[in-house]
Amino acid sequence: MPDAPMSPPLTQNVQDETGRQPLPCGSWPSRVTADLVAGKTLSLSEVSTDGDQVYWLERRPSEKGRTVLMRWGQKMGVQEVLPSEYDVATRVHEYGGGAYAVRHGQVAFSDKRTGGLWFLSAGASVPVQVAGAEGLRYADLRFDSSAHTLLAVREDHRAAREAKAALVAVSVPRDQQTASLEHVLYTGPDFLSSPALSPDGQYLAWIEWDHPNMPWDATRLCLADVVRNDQGQIHGLANHRILAGKQTSESVLEPRWTEEGHLHVVSDRGGVWTVWHVNWQADANNPESESGRLTACAMPEGEIGQPAWVFGQRSYQPLPGGITLVLAVREGVTQCLSVTNTGQTTAFSAHPDQCPVPLSDGRFAWLEAPPDALPTVVVGSVQTGVETVVRRSAELTLDAADISRPETIRFPVEKNGPPLGHAFFYPPANSRFCVPEGEQPPMIVLVHGGPTARAQEGLSFKVQWWTSRGFAVLDVNYGGSTGFGRDWRERLKNNWGVVDVQDCIAACQHMVTTGRIDPQRIAIRGSSAGGMTVLVSLASSPLFAAGVSLYGVTDLRALAAETHKFEARYLDGLIGPWPEAESVYVARSPLSVAQKIRAPVLLLQGMDDKVVPPGQAYAMADALKEAGTPCTLHEFPGEGHGFRQEATIRQAFTEELAFYGRIFGFQPAADPNGTLSAS
Repeated sequence: MPDAPMSPPLTQNVQDETGRQPLPCGSWPSRVTADLVAGKTLSLSEVSTDGDQVYWLERRPSEKGRTVLMRWGQKMGVQEVLPSEYDVATRVHEYGGGAYAVRHGQVAFSDKRTGGLWFLSAGASVPVQVAGAEGLRYADLRFDSSAHTLLAVREDHRAAREAKAALVAVSVPRDQQTASLEHVLYTGPDFLSSPALSPDGQYLAWIEWDHPNMPWDATRLCLADVVRNDQGQIHGLANHRILAGKQTSESVLEPRWTEEGHLHVVSDRGGVWTVWHVNWQADANNPESESGRLTACAMPEGEIGQPAWVFGQRSYQPLPGGITLVLAVREGVTQCLSVTNTGQTTAFSAHPDQCPVPLSDGRFAWLEAPPDALPTVVVGSVQTGVETVVRRSAELTLDAADISRPETIRFPVEKNGPPLGHAFFYPPANSRFCVPEGEQPPMIVLVHGGPTARAQEGLSFKVQWWTSRGFAVLDVNYGGSTGFGRDWRERLKNNWGVVDVQDCIAACQHMVTTGRIDPQRIAIRGSSAGGMTVLVSLASSPLFAAGVSLYGVTDLRALAAETHKFEARYLDGLIGPWPEAESVYVARSPLSVAQKIRAPVLLLQGMDDKVVPPGQAYAMADALKEAGTPCTLHEFPGEGHGFRQEATIRQAFTEELAFYGRIFGFQPAADPNGTLSAS
């Protein structure tokens, strides 16, 4: 590897009114270092509570991406729950989630390395395996009220070509002499999620759906009576009925029971995801009763719900006395609100990543993810917000002037269509350096994955890494993004590779007209589905001077044939039915338009990716080179769909910075610790 360039000399421009030194954009020394991004920052997630204790997961890049279960109590402080050989994660649906459950001091978890289901009794230090065999995966774990039965969604890869889903009950051992038993409670649908036991333990609600639907297209809310054995353990279900989603296509998600025994769900039957009350005791034998079985709760304006890419998400939390905490997305920005049963709202003074969960003392725990600070696990209340910081994702506190804050941007997207698109714009921000007079910053357009996902406003290194070095960033909520209602989400129906590309180009053109960025130095980057949008955008518009695709889709036919079960029919809705619409698959694939791409391309690909296999990156690199387009492909052994290891994250960020430096004509600076930002 050639020697990395030294930091550029300071320009002769005088300091601005804040005392910052002008320096060419892209070359600013930054406190958002490669060490901070790659190895010193924990990925925090899945906060839950058990009495007065807080539990959460933290993924550690420095331990090759191992996910560790942690807990905190006022007296005990922060502790690791399990021995170091365990990796708490699951590969159900490949994306996982819901990998652990706690109740009365007992812990159940999925171990990623073995795929098995493990149990740690209260006060013990060594877990025992209670279920699992080669080819079995478990997720969405739930204890029943006695904590002696564990409910889970099981995915069986042992025999069938396509994995089989089931709801299972696992009896956990009461002592060392008691063996655990696993019972299949229900199977049949292609997909199952969200088992939810009523407070009295008599009823089980869950969500199910079938191909070709995705959970944001059409699901069913189901209910059954729980059958228990003489020891009180769950071993069967009876009187199965469908409460919603049988007669109409609606996305029903997140069933939850109140302490009083009322059942609620999230549904988009009214055009946006929001909370509904389920009249579950209505006549199940009367098919006409389904349409009236859901009653809209008095909820604030905005979308309350999120796409079910992973298990265990929480958009709302019922509380005693008819109070509900909700996360409502308005104009792309998330608000946490406390709502009474008459619709009166009180703002929660916080920025939760998922809905806060209650502790036994009346307070709440959540993952705080504000736009101007690193994520933290915290404890607090509705009135006061954050009271105690339990765990920081990093020990570094960034200067406020080093953090770029999002500005909401609205822009026209199409004639006779939705009036305005949505994006977050982040200007360059650095406490020590500023844009020289006469220069406009380069801009990086971010394309989120999914494509059914959304750009969010919480602080992210994929933004701050660039803005702290002198880039502007535009994070686009193109058609198909969530948080704006079903109509906006379905703009992408049969139009992936068209609407998303048009919206990204329109957002970019809007920023050019503002005069705030350099129109000659615009790059576009995205991962997974966003990588496909990146490549097609490069072929569709001369606006972009460079593109970066991280494990991006390049061949839609291969994706339809090779990808995992969860997304095996996803393209039916995004492109068209397979194989009947094969010609459309070919036309929309980046491989088919590779010859139109002239801007340099960087491809970053994990070698163990099961969602978008490495062959997609190889084929795209070959097509670009054949077209004479500059292309670099970097492969990362041991990485799947999303980079988790410290060495990978460090190399990916620094290599991408060096890539832009070569194209935009700047020299990356050295990190404060003496290591180079790029090489």
